[in-house]
Amino acid sequence: MPTIELTETEFEKTVTENDIVLVDFWAEWCGPCKRFGPVFEESSQSHPDVVHAKVDTEAEQGLAAAAQITSIPTLMAFREGILVFSQAGALPAPALEQVVTAVKGLDMEDVRAQLATQQATAEASGPTD
Repeated sequence: MPTIELTETEFEKTVTENDIVLVDFWAEWCGPCKRFGPVFEESSQSHPDVVHAKVDTEAEQGLAAAAQITSIPTLMAFREGILVFSQAGALPAPALEQVVTAVKGLDMEDVRAQLATQQATAEASGPTD
């Protein structure tokens, strides 16, 4: 499956309506982003079952801000609508392959249970002013 361009209007729908979504936050002027681009594109060809999407942080500044992108490239991985991986920096092909394999192998019931425990703990501790 070819890489798709994501905008703010399509982001949430894409992440929630697909099992696994990798998102590359990038910019045209970013050297490491340009080097990572072909690696990301190759991964999209190798894994047609995974949505590979790119967000141009210059064109989609609101989306980049909402995603708290402070460095590019940043790769995020979503599984069943849950952010399960986020890392700044261009990954070499073997590292990207490890991320894809790890995301595919996640036990999502366990992930949801961990999130529920974290949320309950945060709610029990109350505001931290």
